[in-house]
Amino acid sequence: MNFSELPLADEVLDALDAMRFTTCTPIQEQSIPPIIEGRDLLGVAQTGTGKTAAYLLPILSKLNSGDYPQNHINCLIMCPTRELAQQIDQQVEAFSYYMPVSGVAVYGGNDGIRYEQEKNGLRLGADIVTATPGRMLSHIATGNVDLSQLSFFVLDEADRMLDMGFYDDIIKIVSQLPKERQTILFSATMPQNIQVLANTILTNPVEIKIAVAKPVEKIHQKAYICYEPMKDKILIDLLTKEQMDRVILFVSSKQKVKEINRMLKMRGMDAECMHSDLTQAERDQIMLRFKNRHISILVATDIVARGIDIDDIQTVINYDVPHDGEDYIHRIGRTARANRDGEAITLVSPKDIVYMQRIERLMEREIEKPQLPEGCGESPEYKAEHDSRGRHSRRHRGEKGGRKDRNNAHQQDRNRKSHKKSPSNPNGTSSMEVKSKKRRHSHKNLSESAQNVEPKAPKE
Repeated sequence: MNFSELPLADEVLDALDAMRFTTCTPIQEQSIPPIIEGRDLLGVAQTGTGKTAAYLLPILSKLNSGDYPQNHINCLIMCPTRELAQQIDQQVEAFSYYMPVSGVAVYGGNDGIRYEQEKNGLRLGADIVTATPGRMLSHIATGNVDLSQLSFFVLDEADRMLDMGFYDDIIKIVSQLPKERQTILFSATMPQNIQVLANTILTNPVEIKIAVAKPVEKIHQKAYICYEPMKDKILIDLLTKEQMDRVILFVSSKQKVKEINRMLKMRGMDAECMHSDLTQAERDQIMLRFKNRHISILVATDIVARGIDIDDIQTVINYDVPHDGEDYIHRIGRTARANRDGEAITLVSPKDIVYMQRIERLMEREIEKPQLPEGCGESPEYKAEHDSRGRHSRRHRGEKGGRKDRNNAHQQDRNRKSHKKSPSNPNGTSSMEVKSKKRRHSHKNLSESAQNVEPKAPKE
């Protein structure tokens, strides 16, 4: 279906036309009409399907009617991370280019000056506020924000917010909202806690579920079964021999992110890292350089697993297997966006085989397991055994050769266990810039306002 066939405001259609958007995605096609009708909505769709535009376009169309309070916040969008808040705010600016609609993004990690800028923007009554839960509660507690006239409340990436422990914060924010409002909840997955939240804050919602917990078909998935000491060699081999570009490398911890990033740089690779120890300004600068292709490889924790809209990511590599299958789906969902093809590669050590098998069961498919690159050794057997108490144990058994690698892996396990039991270590512990925009008739090319949106269909 084309956007022109949907009941969107002419000004919104003009912005879409200027950005060369014509065809809507399934989640957009099914969500826009009931939102315009004023219905509450529960939308579940995999990452990369355009959920952000699915709620922004109809809300902007309704705000364009002018039948909403002036100098009051009319729409509050909650999201889990600073990066997603920035991205949504950019899309508000792009889609409302021909409309007298103002927007402001509010999130943590800023200095005192920027906090004051946020406060001033909120008191002016921006039409659309995009915020992270903690920062919004901070402004509510200090009386910087009035939500009494709110008409639209949106929870984006709701499953991720609950995973991050924001349930109580969300409920506190909801208690500040008027009962007469339109509430929209979007999520990539539908665990039980999302259903509980939906039952709490939605009223007779329209439910739309599209491809729950399944990655897009255009992602070519592969898993290399290897011992832990082999991973660095396999990674270097993949990055060099296959000349990979536009890569996100997901790693389990920020300490390991730093170590792998140093290793890649020592080998002359154009890599940079992203983790929670960085300041907001540093994170913004790294993401800008990555988007502008000044960085080829981004080594990151799950901080960029959701809501980062970079449409030209060619490859996602999981250095470690995520223990949650839905986290795996979100990670690999960074590639194959905007109708492009993509590749997802996972390095699976024996201790993580059980988690990889759970991911395969979740997706109801077997992931291709190619031979290891030449010179990397033999693979362990892809089998997770269970003892009589139901706990999984691993066979570190190769087919031919690979004895040295297996011994190294066994030694690492022994060292780790010894460390945990050591008497000396009994526990085994080892900005934001406020963008408040009224109607502007700038000569700036509209495409610059929407630089992060690929001209196929609006993506998150």
